[in-house]
Amino acid sequence: MKKLSSLLPLSLAALLGLSAAACAPTMSRQGYLAIEADPAKDIKVGEDTQTSVRTKFGSPSQVATYDPGIWYYISQSNMKMTYKPTTVTARSVTVVEFDRDTQVVKEVRNLSLADGRDFALNPNKTPTRGRELTALEQILGNVGRQTIVNEEDQLGGQRRRE
Repeated sequence: MKKLSSLLPLSLAALLGLSAAACAPTMSRQGYLAIEADPAKDIKVGEDTQTSVRTKFGSPSQVATYDPGIWYYISQSNMKMTYKPTTVTARSVTVVEFDRDTQVVKEVRNLSLADGRDFALNPNKTPTRGRELTALEQILGNVGRQTIVNEEDQLGGQRRRE
């Protein structure tokens, strides 16, 4: 009995330590990871071209849809707590704009998480035709709709020889 009472504080300490470790945040990074080079600092306006930028930093994360002369290098850090939604802790967007004729860098801008804007999604739904089925109607909906194929009614009227 004496051994059991000495294990109780040790097991409570281990349980407390495990529960504290379960609440530790999980950090993750996505997008362009600038390990040895930083596009915001290393791109020279008026000197670098699309080819030299692609050689130094690789392909951009995104190219502008309507103007292929604008490249975006995007990176983002997220934090996830155990039962909470993921939150963005840091975001870096480097916008590189090229001249259309000479393909030389015209402008470099660096945007952060503070430059982002929230926008409200439209909560309305597009109405659809028809009606919603209950679970029972979905399960039993095809009962009796199967067609029984008769071998003699098959195309060509040919039967397999036996």
